[in-house]
Amino acid sequence: MSGRTIDMAIVGGGLAGGLAALAVHRAHPDLSIALFEAGESYGGNHRWSWFTCDVDEAGADLLAAFPKAEWAPGYDVLFPGYTRTLSAAYRSLASADFDATLRRALPQAAIRTGSRVADLRPDCVVLDSGERITAKVVVDCRDFRASLHLRGGWQVFMGRHLRTSTPHDVARPIVMDARVTQHDGYRFVYTLPLAADELFVEDTYYADSPVLDRAVLAGRIDRYCDDMGWSGETIGGETGVLPVITGGDFAAFRRELGAPGVVRAGARGGFVHPLTSYTLPFAVANALILAREAQLPGERLAELFERRAHRHWRKTRFYRALGRMLFDAAKPDKRYRVFQRFYRLREPLVERFYAGRPTRADKLRILTGKPPVAIPSAIRALLGKGSPLVHERSP
Repeated sequence: MSGRTIDMAIVGGGLAGGLAALAVHRAHPDLSIALFEAGESYGGNHRWSWFTCDVDEAGADLLAAFPKAEWAPGYDVLFPGYTRTLSAAYRSLASADFDATLRRALPQAAIRTGSRVADLRPDCVVLDSGERITAKVVVDCRDFRASLHLRGGWQVFMGRHLRTSTPHDVARPIVMDARVTQHDGYRFVYTLPLAADELFVEDTYYADSPVLDRAVLAGRIDRYCDDMGWSGETIGGETGVLPVITGGDFAAFRRELGAPGVVRAGARGGFVHPLTSYTLPFAVANALILAREAQLPGERLAELFERRAHRHWRKTRFYRALGRMLFDAAKPDKRYRVFQRFYRLREPLVERFYAGRPTRADKLRILTGKPPVAIPSAIRALLGKGSPLVHERSP
């Protein structure tokens, strides 16, 4: 690829980068693109899940290219004082299927796994190997990087893919089971019935520290499966640490990412749900915008996404306020009550909340649990708190 200029170089082969490459290629098959990923496969070792109401028709069409698990009957949430079944349809995509689909759908020349990027600039990408690829547009879709300019906590998780020795009889996803012992933060277990004898079980924590202790979390998953009566063999798994953003100086955060001119469209650019750490609705929307505007000059495209990033930050300030309430106002072992109370609200509100589209009335109901009323001064006093989002220790 050295020696010629391609139309678009996308760096980071996770969800945001992979969807961007697919959307651009579908819309403009004549454009030369390349999708660079440091690992040997796209998507890493991960599973993404979403509600069907999280994306619009165009987004659903983009995601239709990937094989996925689907549940129409809805999902359950379980808390110490409350349980509920909600009706929204749920979907889940494994990274192995993500990788296989991209390899089939993209031109062979676009596949650049095992390509670690040492530097990216508005007009080129330089690999660790020394190879230099010039491009009209460079898109940064890499993972989130901790920053002193952002405050908050962390979502720490470990998932296990289990083949059960007998049918498990779990009919639909359990999106939150918070009946488990709370350990230094809000803890819940998330379970997906992938087949009659397959479960994906994930132990998740809203924690003050990004430390992930694999041995401890594995032991807790063992105990949870024992309590639920599930046994069998482990056939896969994942671990992760994601940011829960409660505040900060977003302009300073964006500036530290590098010089202007690079299109920053992934989690590293701030396109995350501040409270849930979800990225899928924003990755889908950004991929479609990138495809629609792919023929703009790189500088103009970068400016467009700079404006989108700042607009996203403004639109999600409500979630950052909720995060501050969760981390600052609630004792760690009582944080589950915030979500237990939330899940008593009307289902359309819950759907809009996860999709990042709450109305003003929704926000007031979430804060008060009642029809719109004045926001209590105690809630206003929570603004401005939080710890810097930096990795004190590697997970």
